Amino acid sequence: MNLVEIRGLSKKFGNNVVLDNVDLDIKKGEVVAIIGPSGTGKSTLLRCLNLLEKPEAGSVKFNDKTFNLTTKNKKEKLELRQHTEMVFQQFNLFKNKDALSNVMEGLTVVKKIPKEEARKKALEEIEKVGMSDRLYHYPKHLSGGQQQRVAIARALALEPELLLMDEPTSALDPELVNEVLLTIKRVAKEGNTILLVTHEMNFVKSVANRIIFLENGKIVADGTPKEIFENPTNERLKTFLSNINMLESADNYII
Repeated sequence: MNLVEIRGLSKKFGNNVVLDNVDLDIKKGEVVAIIGPSGTGKSTLLRCLNLLEKPEAGSVKFNDKTFNLTTKNKKEKLELRQHTEMVFQQFNLFKNKDALSNVMEGLTVVKKIPKEEARKKALEEIEKVGMSDRLYHYPKHLSGGQQQRVAIARALALEPELLLMDEPTSALDPELVNEVLLTIKRVAKEGNTILLVTHEMNFVKSVANRIIFLENGKIVADGTPKEIFENPTNERLKTFLSNINMLESADNYII
């Protein structure tokens, strides 16, 4: 049974078609990774699902409730956003709040949970991402990797049906990437449903159940990691993976 059903999602910026009538189903507990060249609509797809971008057309269904993604109804927008949470490239923590307060914020403001209950839930999620020793540190005193782990805890605390992750390691220094990837891997193993945009191909191979290859706003390949990486049938996908392999080889070459 599908947890999420996306239908007819289309988005333009000016005359540039970024998403072209995209359909995508996601089952509960699946980790679906979106890969593809820059500028093909990967991040835009995620942003349309929680209405950070307004598409020209499309709907999304969570279980038995369908939402029109072009709606102007504020109540319907708020209801839709309660089904998803986004982990951004740039963390987006409140700079004037410590780690614990950042995670509590959504619980007290959005879900209207009493402060003590929110604190308990926030502490649980912060512990899961290995940040219990940084509860009262402000973002400026945290590394990029630590900030992103707090951001993941914040998203998980709200218990979204679908966790959206938009290139969560792209803003990190190379030595900090692994700590965040390990955190995401633990989150995936706990059964969370995740739609992930990333350029970390080795990570995708190890954590994703399915991989979507997006090209010119369309899904042109959809398969398991083995199907996508070991037996690609789409010619554009083959070229993309070949270029990725060349870049990885160049990175590993030491003069």
